[in-house]
This record gives sequence, structure tokens and C-alpha cells, in this order.
Amino acid sequence: MTNKLRYLLIIWIFVVSAVVYVDRTNITVAGLEMTKEYGIGKVELGWVFSAFLVGYAIFQIPAGWVVGKLGPRLTLTLGLCWWGVFSAAVALIPPTMGGALWTLVAVRFVLGMGEAVAYPSSNQFIAAWFPSNERGVANGWVFGGVGFGAAVSQPLVAAIMLGYGWRAVFWFSAAIGLVVGAFWYWFSRDTPRQHPRITEVERDQIEAGLPEKIEGPMPPVPWARVFTSRDVWGVAIAYFAFGYVAFIFLNWFFIYLADGRGINLRDSGFLAMLPFISMTVCCLAGGVISDWLVKHKGQYWGRSLYGAFTLVITAAFLVVGAQVQNATLAVLVLAGGAGALYLGQATYWAVAADYGGPHTGVISGLVNMGGQIAGAITASATPWFAVKFGWASAFYIAAGVSVVCAFAWFFVNPNRRLHPNEAKVIA
Repeated sequence: MTNKLRYLLIIWIFVVSAVVYVDRTNITVAGLEMTKEYGIGKVELGWVFSAFLVGYAIFQIPAGWVVGKLGPRLTLTLGLCWWGVFSAAVALIPPTMGGALWTLVAVRFVLGMGEAVAYPSSNQFIAAWFPSNERGVANGWVFGGVGFGAAVSQPLVAAIMLGYGWRAVFWFSAAIGLVVGAFWYWFSRDTPRQHPRITEVERDQIEAGLPEKIEGPMPPVPWARVFTSRDVWGVAIAYFAFGYVAFIFLNWFFIYLADGRGINLRDSGFLAMLPFISMTVCCLAGGVISDWLVKHKGQYWGRSLYGAFTLVITAAFLVVGAQVQNATLAVLVLAGGAGALYLGQATYWAVAADYGGPHTGVISGLVNMGGQIAGAITASATPWFAVKFGWASAFYIAAGVSVVCAFAWFFVNPNRRLHPNEAKVIA
């Protein structure tokens, strides 16, 4: 790995990303047991899911500002500690206390606030450490951790819950988060020039490929330019569709298998892994494909057109998967839809990093807010659609959202920059 320190660091963010999604999806597996113990239904459980996402969405832009001021090293470390503590807090809420449901909602909301720093931090790191033409691959690794974490969490959390009860799931999540955070703080630095182990060759290679050099605290944010940017809002709208579909899998797929397909806990623990394995593989592959298209066809092909294509293909898989009668075949087709969705994951974040420069954290937070608002909607809307119209309707609506929002990509020019006069043109 000579002159590849940046890839060692991004692989560790892959691990951090996996931990984030273990923390996020553990409650989806434990949810069935929690509904019994707390005496709540699926709709109320959806409120608990949504509370996390509302807190997460509201604090995306403040999180981006914080990471711009503190840097990704410290911000991500503090975030890992925060969500470790509040993961443990879920296990401490007694079912017999008055207002237990609303306490759960409040704890998950605060947990979401802390996790809001995760991806603005990772993308701010990428903006400082990766040349523009490597940002698809880098983000592929970051969000490959999402699928890996979600896949691992399904059988792991199910095994812990069956052996030790659902509360042990949250104690485990807290412990692993604290360990990963400590290692990140020891091993990482905000910029290449700050890292004692980087070679001069790698540092020069990185800096030669940066649209904007990032050193020191973030300069004042040009908020008017940010909030009136067609490119930022185009990516955010497209990411709304991404979030809507992704959170059906992340929040409800395990329960869908049990409730909608009649598959028991042990079997569904394995089948529920398949969409997330597909996410991991396709996310890594999608970053490579996007960067290849950028190199050979240009930014518009590699980011905008490719991003739109992945949403349309996702919609096709969802419609077919919802109609398949055989449970195993339906899981395979829907897993294909999850993979198709994640083929485009890196494009959203690569555009945010290229556009934002030193303000990447803020731009990433605004884009991610679109996805998390969609996630909060689908967390509560999905069980409602399932109860009123059947599970297939939830997938049909997600497909429609994907097709409509895909058109937003056509209005995004990934060659534009927030600071056009300071940016270098990268061939």
C-alpha cells in the first residue's frame, strides 16, 4: 500500500459506516420483540423509527457546519461516542414506566442528532484527501459500509437477541462504537499535511488532483449561494428518492419478510442479508463505474446521467419484486433493486465534494437532509401503506418516487463549483 495511506483511512471509514448502520438497523430486528414488551403496534414502532430520522435530518446542515469548524477527525470521534451512549440508553427504558413510548421516541431523536455528523464528516474527509477523479471510488467504500453493516447486523443482532435478549443488542452496539471511535481518533488526521505517516509522493499526488486545496478551519459559508444553487437542490431532490427507497430496506425489510411473507426469525435473518450484500457489492462497483465514466465521458455522464439511470433501474426492480409470488424469488429481485439503488450512491456525494470544496460538510449535510426527510416519511408511511393496501403498494410508491426524482439529475451540472474563481480545472 505504498503511497496509499488515504485508502487505509477510507477503509476505516468503511468500518465506521458499518457501525453507524448496525446502530441504525439494530432496532429493526429487535423491533418485533420491543412491540410485544412495550405493548405497541407497527405504526407506533414506525414513530420510533421516524424519530431517529427526524433528528438526523434536522441536524444535517448544523452537522456540516460543525465538521467544517472542528474537522472530520474530532467530529466523527465525538459522534461515535454520542451514538454509543444513546444506543445504550434505549436498553435502559423500562416498559412499565409512564410514557415509555415517548421516551423511546425522544432517545432515538437525540441519537439521530448525534449520527447526523457521520456522512458530512466522511465527505469533508474525502474532499481533503482524494483527488476529484477518485471520489466515486472513495464514496463507494464509505457507503459500501452501509450495506455491509446492515447485512452483518441482521444475523448478528438476531443471534444476540435470541441468546441474550433484545437489550443486549444495544449494549453491543454501544461498546463497538466506542472502540471504533478511539481507533479513528488515533489513526486519522483532517488533511494529508497533518498526517505523520504520509509520504511526500502521495501528498503531492493528492494536492495535484484537488479542485480546491483544503487547509485549516472552514471559511464563512456563502449561505445565499448555497440555498439558491440549482445543482445542490437537484442532487438533494434526487437523494430524496434514494433515501425513500433505502429506508424501506433499512427499517422495514426484516419485518416485511416476517409479516408480509410469513418467514420466521431464523430464516429471515439470512434472507434479510441479501439486499444489504447487494448494496455493498454494488456500492463499491458503482463508485468505480462512475469514476470510469467521468474519465472517459465527462462529469455529466459519470455523475448526472449515471445517477438518473440507477434510480430508474431501481424502480423497475421494485415493481417486479413486489409482484413475485414466490418469497425467495421476491427477495432476490428486491435485493437487485437495493443493489441498483446503491450503484448510484457515490455520485451524490462526489458531486457534493467537488461542488463544495472547503464547504463540503455543509453541502453534504443539505443533500443528505433530503434523503433523511424521505427516510422519516417512509419509516411511518410504509407500515401505513402495508396495513391499508398491502406490502406491494409500499414498493410501488417507492418506485414512483424514484422515477419522478430521477429527473432532477438532468438539471445538475457537476462541473460547477461553489467557489468557481478559486477552483482548479482537473483534467
